[in-house]
Amino acid sequence: MQSIAYNERIRAKVAALPDGPGCYIMRDRRGKIIYVGKAASLRRRVGGYFRPATFRHADPKLRGLLRSVEDLDILPLESEAQALLTESRLVHDYRPRYNVMLKDDKRFLLIKMRPADPFPRFEAVRLRKDDAARYWGPYANTAVARASLDFLARHFGCRRCAERVPGAETHRHCHDDVVARCLAPCIGKCTPEAYRAAVDEAAAFLDGDRPQALAPLREAMETAAAERKFEHAAALRDLLMLLERTRRDRAAVPRTPAMAAADREKGLAAIARTLFLPGPPRRIECIDISHISGTHAVASRVVAVDGVPTPSLYRRFRIRTAEGGDDPASIAEVVKRRFSGSLAGEEAPDLLLVDGGISQTRAARAPLPGTAGEGTARAGLAKRYETLVREDGSEIRFPEDSPALQIVRRLRDESHRFAITYHRGLRAKVIRESILDDVPGIGQAKKRALLKHFGSLAAMRKAAADELAAVPGMTAALAEALHAVLRRDG
Repeated sequence: MQSIAYNERIRAKVAALPDGPGCYIMRDRRGKIIYVGKAASLRRRVGGYFRPATFRHADPKLRGLLRSVEDLDILPLESEAQALLTESRLVHDYRPRYNVMLKDDKRFLLIKMRPADPFPRFEAVRLRKDDAARYWGPYANTAVARASLDFLARHFGCRRCAERVPGAETHRHCHDDVVARCLAPCIGKCTPEAYRAAVDEAAAFLDGDRPQALAPLREAMETAAAERKFEHAAALRDLLMLLERTRRDRAAVPRTPAMAAADREKGLAAIARTLFLPGPPRRIECIDISHISGTHAVASRVVAVDGVPTPSLYRRFRIRTAEGGDDPASIAEVVKRRFSGSLAGEEAPDLLLVDGGISQTRAARAPLPGTAGEGTARAGLAKRYETLVREDGSEIRFPEDSPALQIVRRLRDESHRFAITYHRGLRAKVIRESILDDVPGIGQAKKRALLKHFGSLAAMRKAAADELAAVPGMTAALAEALHAVLRRDG
């Protein structure tokens, strides 16, 4: 079988690969991203692609990828876990052709259910097929998917046996109707209609529409704690936390629906009573931090006026001083900048809400100049049980249908969405601008000067070589080399 020859640029990059974790990005001749991967050792993993033996023994899809590769970008990272998360985000953002063809999402579990089966079951799979099944996920945390499947069996009575049409012989080897509350449609313990209704309820739980299903589990945890059965209570708490994540980890998080004016008034009044405010908070601001293992840390500030999100007042921040991954320090930095920087002239909020627990809430009390922010109350919305955390550390849990919970949850979701959107944009910009690193002699200073002068990579591609040479620090030879790379990847 014929081998393949790679260009000098790829050979040079492969020779300089670091022996550490990271992500790699393969591009075609137009500069388009066609594959994203992660590795515990970039040297071993990426270098392995470009050996003659790999191409000779590869399957047709991998050979097609290797024939298409014209350039390679490397993102060294600090850990394999960070590489895994970064790879997942990049694949989600760019949907590279060969990631789809090679089914690269098989690392993550999905939950699958075939509605057309006589007695549908929920199962864990690693590949999403183009069939008539319903899928939930992917779940980066395998324990979340496994706990969810077990809960569907024990709470809703969904069967776990593998047969498409179970019968009496299946039941002879199964005790799930005794130990896991299976409805046992295989032996007629319930009607097909009753079983189908249970499956529909289980699917609604995975959709995030049946949070009340967790109420018995929460009550059992609190009872065990009251009876001083602390180990049992801790086990139930851990299970509850995993199941709560089932709703948060869905691929698409629906927006909280708009509320009627009367409900908003009730919700704001309830928030005021809970936080001992002098009156309903007319202006609420919410801060959220976004990063992947500390990289490209950013923050969002969203605002609700009279309980209604007001996008014209949204703002975003690049984290400057806090170390990556330190959310409380990042919150403290943003709060300080909010009350002493360019936003200091804005109306002060009645309530400042942060996404997190007591550490994040206390961080919102950052040292401020003078009396800045003095009249603003602080609170956190903890993810664990969506409890409102007061500044003294005490917590209050609103009923699931409470207008107060809807207001703070909607604002928290808005801040999270706004921060994530900004974060993804920054990562995309870093990847696009990485082609400037292909030109020897262009370091960070020249890259900044070029981007400042032209404003964007797209504008730079349209520039002639002499226009590139006019940028401070550039030479004619360097401009010609850059011009060639930009035209190649344009």
